[in-house]
Amino acid sequence: MEFLLHRSYRGPLKAVLLDWAGTTMDYGCMAPAVVFMDVYKRQGVEITIDEAREPMGAHKKVHIRQISKNENVARRWEQKLGRKPNEDDVERMFKDFIPLQLQCLAQYADLIPGTLEAVAEFRRRGLKIGSTTGYTEEMMGILQDEAERRGYVPDSTVCATQVPAGRPHPFMCLQNAINLQTYPMEAIVKVGDTLPDIEEGLNAGMWTIGLARTGNEMGLPEEQIAALDPEVRAARLARAYKRMHQTGAHYVVDSISDVPPLLDDINARLARGERP
Repeated sequence: MEFLLHRSYRGPLKAVLLDWAGTTMDYGCMAPAVVFMDVYKRQGVEITIDEAREPMGAHKKVHIRQISKNENVARRWEQKLGRKPNEDDVERMFKDFIPLQLQCLAQYADLIPGTLEAVAEFRRRGLKIGSTTGYTEEMMGILQDEAERRGYVPDSTVCATQVPAGRPHPFMCLQNAINLQTYPMEAIVKVGDTLPDIEEGLNAGMWTIGLARTGNEMGLPEEQIAALDPEVRAARLARAYKRMHQTGAHYVVDSISDVPPLLDDINARLARGERP
């Protein structure tokens, strides 16, 4: 065959998929990080906040498993318990994690400044709002109730426990597209604060926007970021931008407040026949 049909979508964006912790609520993505540290401490092994954050964005059991594979954590575990961590340990820690996380979620449920305004702008543009998360359905029940009380209700929420595999696999994004009855995937934007968020969107064939300041990459509440030495703050933020760009994000900005203007640029790129 000498000719192949090439279809090129030239229409506008139709939907935005948002992460939760660090993107729309829980500035600094604190709730899961503190619990991961507690879970390991209960096994007699101390882990650092950076070690707790490294796999952030994954399904929570996968997250615990990935922490256990960190060379430094595995070495400290072996020094303390005489062996490397195994899958039984992961299962036990995940069972500990669930009630601990449920207990503290509501404490970290405040919306990130600018969330309601950004979502209102998305809706003004006619976009549907979906969301993905590494939290379980039980955990999301709490967060969705808290978010609704604060005025945020997305049209679709998909948890890692509802699909074959969580991030960086694309399945939560694809399920959102089904729930929202929206296609093609290049007409959807994924917004998140972790590297797996970006990988998830790219693997689903979507435009991706990384949020460098409000989430896991900076890893601090808003007031603590403001209190940093300006040079330290600038260096940490620059590192976050670099890591997200290197992961493949089409755009990186500070927070969800900075997302709406980017949609015009994406629409222009789509109109020219560009794809993610």
